[in-house]
Amino acid sequence: MAYSNQRLLPQKVQDGFIRLLFPLVKQFSKWGLSPNTFTIAGVIITSIGAAAFLSGFIRWAGLLILLGGCCDTIDGLLARTTGKASRFGALLDSTVDRYAEFMMFSGIAGYFFYIDDFKTAAGTLLALCGSLMVSYSRARAESLGMEAKTGFMQRPERVVLIGLGAIIHPDAFKWAIWIVAFGANITALQRIRFAYKSDISK
Repeated sequence: MAYSNQRLLPQKVQDGFIRLLFPLVKQFSKWGLSPNTFTIAGVIITSIGAAAFLSGFIRWAGLLILLGGCCDTIDGLLARTTGKASRFGALLDSTVDRYAEFMMFSGIAGYFFYIDDFKTAAGTLLALCGSLMVSYSRARAESLGMEAKTGFMQRPERVVLIGLGAIIHPDAFKWAIWIVAFGANITALQRIRFAYKSDISK
């Protein structure tokens, strides 16, 4: 079943970013670095970013979140470039991504709880819920033999929105959280709807 996967980040933007990373990926390949190295580096950097959020260093945290997201892109590119893509690597990447998002949103929620901004803290928890459900809905659908890759608020969009929002301004940061909160949950529902339509069309 064909579907239109309209993303918040246009495909041209994503392709352009990947082209910018290719020289680095080639160099890492020459050095013999493993894709799993960047998978682990990504979650470590994101964890430091989460701690920075919790400590109130919002702009630094945003930079670290974006850097962690770059590592997440590099590991996939490196795996494909070097021919080292494996089922275990895919499992490790997916699992680590979930831990990274959990820690990122936990750090953000902790910060807003600390400054008594309970409304934004609640929005952050809603964003965490939606982010996890986006991944779960796809994984569960695929385990049942269905596809569910559609949706406009996927992981790259969530990372970019949170990272840039944190860097730009506190108000932009709060808006980014609420956009992710609603967008991620809508994306999870989009995937369920697509899987349903795919199933009944067989």
